[in-house]
Amino acid sequence: MTTTDPRVDAFVARATTWRDEIRALRSVLLDCGLDEALKWGKPCYASGGRNVAIIQPFKAHCALMFFEGARLDDPRGLLRSQGPNTRTARRLEFTDAAQVDARAVRSFVRQAVALEEAGRSAERPAKPELVLPEELARALDADRALRDAFQALTPGRQRSYVIHVEGAKQSKTRVARIERCRAGILAGKGMNER
Repeated sequence: MTTTDPRVDAFVARATTWRDEIRALRSVLLDCGLDEALKWGKPCYASGGRNVAIIQPFKAHCALMFFEGARLDDPRGLLRSQGPNTRTARRLEFTDAAQVDARAVRSFVRQAVALEEAGRSAERPAKPELVLPEELARALDADRALRDAFQALTPGRQRSYVIHVEGAKQSKTRVARIERCRAGILAGKGMNER
């Protein structure tokens, strides 16, 4: 049985933009039998305790993001990537409530629920190998404690540091970023967990 969350009612009531789009998406998602909760400050929908989708209001559009969207069959090419560093999440984007295609949303929800029911052991897209920027590789080779701490980090935390370091255009800036991140790496924290 579908459960609703009164905090989502409050979220919708407070919305100054995309209210109609949020209401349209919420109606379809609840009609699909998903459970509703407010997570990360946004309406999130789950099946069997596993997150399936989340509504994301942005400045330019309102989105329905599927956590495992890259694994969904999308012959019409409706799903968009969140950005260049996103591997599995994909989203539908709306600028008007009339764009909410209930049939397409239901199809994606059915697929996403089936994937969640299959469990995490179902085939996932291959993770690209983590390629370290030259400066980070040198720093890890030169400092055993830093190398051990970096290797002990979760793959996502490692990836966040790599993205941060390689985002610098100049080598000296990459070296400076590594030095500033050293304490966080040694503490076992991710890039944004200061």
